[in-house]
Amino acid sequence: MTQAPTPTADTVRRLVRSLLKDGTPDVGGPEVRPVAEGAGHSTWWVGTRHVLRLAGDREASVRRRREPRLRDLIRAHVPVAVPTSVAQGEWAPGLAYTLDTKVPGGSAEEHDVSAVGEADLAGLLTGLREVPVRQAEALGVPRVAPRSLEALRREAGRAAERLRAADEFDPARFQQLTSPAAVQLAAQPGSAVLVHHALTGEHLLVSADGRVRGVLDWTDTVVGDPAEDIAGLAQAVGSPAAVRAATLAGYGARPCLRGLWLARCDTVISLAASLDGRATEPLPLLRTRLRRAWEAILLERVTELRDEETDDAEL
Repeated sequence: MTQAPTPTADTVRRLVRSLLKDGTPDVGGPEVRPVAEGAGHSTWWVGTRHVLRLAGDREASVRRRREPRLRDLIRAHVPVAVPTSVAQGEWAPGLAYTLDTKVPGGSAEEHDVSAVGEADLAGLLTGLREVPVRQAEALGVPRVAPRSLEALRREAGRAAERLRAADEFDPARFQQLTSPAAVQLAAQPGSAVLVHHALTGEHLLVSADGRVRGVLDWTDTVVGDPAEDIAGLAQAVGSPAAVRAATLAGYGARPCLRGLWLARCDTVISLAASLDGRATEPLPLLRTRLRRAWEAILLERVTELRDEETDDAEL
């Protein structure tokens, strides 16, 4: 298998100079600097107005090429900004790039989300539910089956024991999520919607007044379980805010509780993996996500959830 090239500042400058021909005298082009982000692609700030995102492999290139068209579809339905591509192509043979406009705002890791910001998140969840699934699938967005909460509960239970040995977490906190409760919170048939699937704090742009102004990185978007985005928000802004936003978006108790427990299991598993050297995300961030996901909410009681009428009554 051929090793993918590693983009350098010179690689980026050459590409950017060929793309941004705005009449400005060429004195080396705009400043470029890398943005620290996860594996799979490299992201660079280009001056003050653009972001260059480079796919690192063929699979990521497929998602990168799909993203501009998907964002155009989504933009009409959500109340927050979605980046616009000003150029796209290949930065190396078979490897895609997009040059996007920079959306103003800091990340949710830098700014707290206000009550009005929670309404913005509710509008985001509502808008994603309104995006026509068939149109998204026609663009190549994959359909993903809901995860088994019972299987995730067992895996998280083992990870929790690892965290107890490191004095990071008390496994007794999992007693609320019994096996019958996990079955009770299974995803319901016919509930699939468009899901961002990576609503981490770094992908939520928040202004200084706590409003959610934009959402970045739509490459992992799928058609699937809406509880996954509720889980992402629980890690990004805390469980109470995530559940309030989901409730405002019209979701009942079942998907809210399911999202809560997806987030709680995921954060325990991720932190244990990092302690064992099997993850690259920084420990302070993983600890913060775990703390947010385990914040108490009023829906902690897992009772009989027979239908949506019961869901609404529980709220």
